[in-house]
Amino acid sequence: MPAKNSMAPPLSPILVAGLPLRILPLGPVQLALDALMSVIHGRHRDVFERLSGIEDPTFIIDPLDLPLLFILRAGPASPKLIVVNADDAARVDAPTTIRGPLLALIALLEGRTDGDALFFSRELVIEGDTEAVVALRNAVDDAEVDIIGDVLAAAGPLATPVGRALDLLSRLFSRAQADMQLVHDAVLEPANRRIDNQNRAQHELQHRIDDLGRRPAKRAAKRPPAARTRTP
Repeated sequence: MPAKNSMAPPLSPILVAGLPLRILPLGPVQLALDALMSVIHGRHRDVFERLSGIEDPTFIIDPLDLPLLFILRAGPASPKLIVVNADDAARVDAPTTIRGPLLALIALLEGRTDGDALFFSRELVIEGDTEAVVALRNAVDDAEVDIIGDVLAAAGPLATPVGRALDLLSRLFSRAQADMQLVHDAVLEPANRRIDNQNRAQHELQHRIDDLGRRPAKRAAKRPPAARTRTP
């Protein structure tokens, strides 16, 4: 599959929080994903049944702001979501890759956003079998997947404390996101403007150089032909 750094990740709390995942074991993450897929499969079995017509319903989910890849094997019998380190990307093979920021990928999964708009804006990129991605998107749109709601429904008597913990994490994330936006506006945005100005100046200079190079040719083309000298 193409290199993970072919697109720039957005500055976000997810990007910062995900850095330690490069060195931490992925076993606990895989256990959490197994539990999550068990809940989703139990509550939305029709999603996976609708994908049974695809020859190989395997997708690489590539979140740009995490040093991880997720392999979704969406077969109806026993779907799996497998996590691997992004450094192992060269050894991962699947017919389809969906690449983008984690929150955009989750919003697409839950049907909370217009998938076409995300793809046309290049916030999400598809590589490989686009028909399989369309089938996946249609299936999850009709199922109205709600990851948080599904987790709370499966938590039973723990739903209340789990819900409070998730609400706290959501508020902390929102605050961290706002703080990072301030950093972006104060530091990165002026730098980006300077780079844009430099690129425009370089483009204008190149245009002038090209124009100067074309002028002698134009003058030569307009110059009248020399008079022929007659020999006696």
